[in-house]
Parts: sequence; structure tokens; C-alpha cells
Amino acid sequence: MTDQDPEGPDKERGETEAEREDRKWEDMLQELRVLQTSAQLTAGFLLTLPFQQKFASLSDGQERFYLVLVVLAALVTALVLTPVAIHRRLSGQRVKGRVVSAGHLIFRLALAFLAVLVTGTVTFIFDVLVDLSAALVVGGSLALLLVGLLLALPRSLVVR
Repeated sequence: MTDQDPEGPDKERGETEAEREDRKWEDMLQELRVLQTSAQLTAGFLLTLPFQQKFASLSDGQERFYLVLVVLAALVTALVLTPVAIHRRLSGQRVKGRVVSAGHLIFRLALAFLAVLVTGTVTFIFDVLVDLSAALVVGGSLALLLVGLLLALPRSLVVR
């Protein structure tokens, strides 16, 4: 591994491998907290919808789409909790590197599913309140924006 490799030793920080893994884990936990809050707010919003009057007038397709969003919200919640569960189970077994690697992969999945959930939720709202055409335009535009913000922008900031 070279000094330019983000997974390699960091001579500038003067960290040992264990200290680097601890720092990466702490950083990931902070990021998971942000992701968890976003997932909880979105899921909470979705769970209140059946108690609204307009919910009774949904088409069968809209109801199915809503249920897909609820399951997706539960999946995002489960993904956000998984790295913590892994850490709890493997704590003290001197496998922090594997825990961080697994957490990183799961975090990326949770972020992707949360982006799909947010896009789906906005699309659903526009479908119910405006119409399907507007929903598809707004949802597609939001999906493109999220791809730009969550994938393209971070990649553009990588120093080569």
C-alpha cells in the first residue's frame, strides 16, 4: 500500500494500524448517526400516512408503492443498525479491520437504499397530490441530483 492509498498507513498522522482502524470506526459511527436520523424521519413520515384522510382514496398501485416504501424504510433501518450489531458481536476479538470493512460496505448499501427511499417518497407524494407524470419528472430529477451529490461529487474530490 502506498501513502496515497486511503486504506494504507497514514504517516502524517503518526497512527498505528489499530489507531487508524479505531478512528475509521468512530468516523463511521458519526456518519451512521446522520444516516439513521434521516432514515427514522422518513420512516416515521411514511408510517403516519395511513392515518390521513386522503390515504383512503389511493389507487391499488399507489397503495402497493406505499407498501414498498415502508418495507424499504425498514430495510434501511436494519442496514443502519447492522454495523453496530457486528461490532457488538465481534468486540474484543481483534478483528476491527474486518468490522470496519464490513461496516463500510453496509453503510454504502444503506446510503444507496436511503437515496432510493427518499426518491420514492417524493415520487409517491407527487403522484398522490399532483399526478403520475409530475411524479415521474420530479422523482427522476431528484434521482439524478442524488446520483450527482452522492456519487459523482465525492469521486470528483478524490486526489489522484
